Amino acid sequence: MMTFGFDSAVACGTEGVDRLHSTAESHRRVMVLEVMGHYAGWIAIYAGLAGGADVILIPEIPFNYETICNKVGEREQAGKHFTIVVVAEGARPAGEDFVTSGEQSDDRKARLGGIGAQVAAEIHKRTWKETRSIVLGHLQRGGSPTNMDRALCTIFGTKAVELIAEKKFGQIVAFTGSQITGVRLSEATGQLRTVPLDGGFVTAARSLGICLGD
Repeated sequence: MMTFGFDSAVACGTEGVDRLHSTAESHRRVMVLEVMGHYAGWIAIYAGLAGGADVILIPEIPFNYETICNKVGEREQAGKHFTIVVVAEGARPAGEDFVTSGEQSDDRKARLGGIGAQVAAEIHKRTWKETRSIVLGHLQRGGSPTNMDRALCTIFGTKAVELIAEKKFGQIVAFTGSQITGVRLSEATGQLRTVPLDGGFVTAARSLGICLGD
């Protein structure tokens, strides 16, 4: 299922990757872009694939710095003196906890953030490549929505009115990939939907030679 706002966030992330390519290549740098993604890496893997990132780090796959640095080294040997890394804010090194940017209150999730800077510092330390980190953060939450999200919100609104007219309460409107339908709240919020490790996105990334950090 997909909700409105996702396509706009991915578009912002993809544009960020696109814009980093020119400065990364001209200055021969490693550029690390941190995007939203608390415990699921959907935005990171969508934007990374769409923008042509070389490394994509998602919460579902704990990563190793050695693997990432090996990828940087392989690109250097191939005459590609720059690397683009997209990292979800919930990504973490194998055996370590999530990186947080503030204390966790009792009534809220941990405020994740800072993994991009940590990854950049570690890459520089291990490879001596000039490395920079950028956090899109709240920029992904604002701005003009994509055409997809504009249309989706309109369709969601009309479907919501239909559900009310049919007295089908306790449901939310969802896009399931093939149709717009009502889904019970318990079904929609009962579990975290993470990126499947055997799914098309992970498989495509590996086939393209993109490093996922494992």
